[in-house]
Amino acid sequence: MIAGLVLVGVLGALVGSFLNVVIYRVPRGVSIVAPPSACPACGHRIRPHDNIPILSWLLLRGRCRDCGAGIAARYPLVEAATAALFVLVGVAFLPGVMLATSPWSALAAGAVLVAYLWLAGASIALAAIDLDVHRLPNAIVLPTFAIVAGILSLAAVLTAQWDALIRLGIGALVVGGLYFLLAVAVPGGMGFGDVKLAPTLGAALAVLGWGPLAVGVLGGFVLGGVVGLVLVLARRAGRGSRVAFGPWMLAGAWVGILGGEPIARAYLSLFGLG
Repeated sequence: MIAGLVLVGVLGALVGSFLNVVIYRVPRGVSIVAPPSACPACGHRIRPHDNIPILSWLLLRGRCRDCGAGIAARYPLVEAATAALFVLVGVAFLPGVMLATSPWSALAAGAVLVAYLWLAGASIALAAIDLDVHRLPNAIVLPTFAIVAGILSLAAVLTAQWDALIRLGIGALVVGGLYFLLAVAVPGGMGFGDVKLAPTLGAALAVLGWGPLAVGVLGGFVLGGVVGLVLVLARRAGRGSRVAFGPWMLAGAWVGILGGEPIARAYLSLFGLG
């Protein structure tokens, strides 16, 4: 288990390095494949040994080897955040792979792990982009829905978990519909990028259960409301200010994915319903 988590964490750091490219280039409509990464100050191509996630930034003390220009701390932070989220996904879903009792169940559990790892990488990229440009690009949102919902559906079919498959569909439709209604009812209050992202989160939450779905959806609104209030109190935003909601949607969803069931049970137990 520990070896598996280490491998997942290393994979997350490597994916995070690639996500830095995605975060910068996708909103600008630039290819994520070419040209190779280069220093924005002097244009020198980044050497392979200077592109090791987290470690290279520390060894270079956050500066370009060629011109000495500063390299933003966000680069290693994205890599570290992706590695950390990958490890949390591993903690949650890797045991299902290791404890599988048949080839089909192992394949299904592996598929679930892959789906949530993909969602983790997409979540980091989308949160950073939304904070930067207040936009959730279709180039990431739409393929993520197809991949995550498709893989989770396949996993449910492989193990004949028809109730999970039905919940997945209901979650995608209900959460997507909820965000669509909010976007129409309060113009400008909810972006249509959020609406397009909502079915993915609804599917990823509902397939785990109704508790994770409720916690994940409500958690996004609670986190978004708290952050908005803090920004207003700190005079960093006003009533007419645009505040990115995507990061808090995603954060709430991950609370639901990783801890939604015990949180829901604890809440219900307060009213004697757990």
